[in-house]
Amino acid sequence: MRFLVPGLQALVLIGGLVAGSAHAGLFSDDEARDKVNKLQQSVEAQNQANQATLSKLDKRLSDIEALVKGQGMLELLSQLEQLKQELSKVKGDLEVASHDVDLTQQRQRDLYADTDARLRKLEESGQAAQSAGGFAAVPVNGQPADAAATPAPPTTNTSPVSAERADELKAYEAAQSLANAGRHREAFDAYDKFLQTYPSSPYRADAYYGLGFSQFSLKNYKAAISTQQKLLAQYPDSAKLPDALFNIANSQIQLADIGAAKVTLRELLARYPNSEVAPAAKRRLTALDAIKTR
Repeated sequence: MRFLVPGLQALVLIGGLVAGSAHAGLFSDDEARDKVNKLQQSVEAQNQANQATLSKLDKRLSDIEALVKGQGMLELLSQLEQLKQELSKVKGDLEVASHDVDLTQQRQRDLYADTDARLRKLEESGQAAQSAGGFAAVPVNGQPADAAATPAPPTTNTSPVSAERADELKAYEAAQSLANAGRHREAFDAYDKFLQTYPSSPYRADAYYGLGFSQFSLKNYKAAISTQQKLLAQYPDSAKLPDALFNIANSQIQLADIGAAKVTLRELLARYPNSEVAPAAKRRLTALDAIKTR
């Protein structure tokens, strides 16, 4: 019995160890199965999600293909065709506008030539110079212009004069002599120098008119208009204002600005109906107004 008890105890211990090992083995297998199951479930869920995404992508692709092949492409083609038609119309309108511009420019040239021809017929007989000290008439487009449009001696009463005024008058008359001789470039320089040298001279209004007339003779018509406008603005009481207005109108005619020339001539006749240039202004206005009947 003494030897039997330890043997039994050993058997019991061995049995327990075997049972424990068997239990531990069973526990490890179950945990592994759970993990495998969970992993399978996760993969299946991911596969299902991927399938859903692919289905959505397939549907969108199908929708796009249907749009391109169907009504969407037709609509795009229709819009493209409409744009082509509009572009063609714009090009056509541009060509018409360009043609109209060419016609307008040609009509303006014809109108100016007609105006010039009418003025020539009215002025064929020419006009004499205003006085012995006046300027010879300067041709307008090769034809005699009205003598009243040319500069005259100073309108300021110069007698008696001081030595200083005598120098001013001498300088002014030198410029006037150059213009009388047809040396308009030199006359322009002389008038310009006079205006700079004698800022308070009583002859400045006459010098401004002479300067503008020289510019007109040199065919610098825009500058002539600007100079005569300075005379009108700075010397509103000058006796040269009618001549200045007439010179402005002649410059506007040379620039083919017939509408502005009519306005200037009407202003001249309204303000100075008894001036020496009024008859010539009436003839020119009549010729310009006659253009409307063509």
